[in-house]
Amino acid sequence: MTDDVRNVLTALERISEHWQPHRLTSVNDYDVKVVKLKGEFVWHTHPETDELFLVLSGALTIQLRDRDVLLGPNDVFVVPRGVEHCPKAPDEVQALLFEPKGTVNTGDAGGDRTSALRELD
Repeated sequence: MTDDVRNVLTALERISEHWQPHRLTSVNDYDVKVVKLKGEFVWHTHPETDELFLVLSGALTIQLRDRDVLLGPNDVFVVPRGVEHCPKAPDEVQALLFEPKGTVNTGDAGGDRTSALRELD
């Protein structure tokens, strides 16, 4: 896959479900994921890793226990490892995530929103 050209917008067009990240490509030991978000996710942490959000379209709020971080198109925010957070988006958001391979979307929370990483065809 490292020799393939991938188009982010085309990849996002192929995603129909919210909160289901798909691997776009990998860089060293990190996955670059595309995802559509809508509604409120679950409160969770990633004890072993930071999590980078890059919003491509829409407005995303990353709720932290001590503040809310508001992101719009082209905004980047890194949730530090071990920091409890809960993303929410009243309207659809399209985003890129950068995380180490194997990072689970619900972190330590688990539950029915946990998604196996999906591959784009």
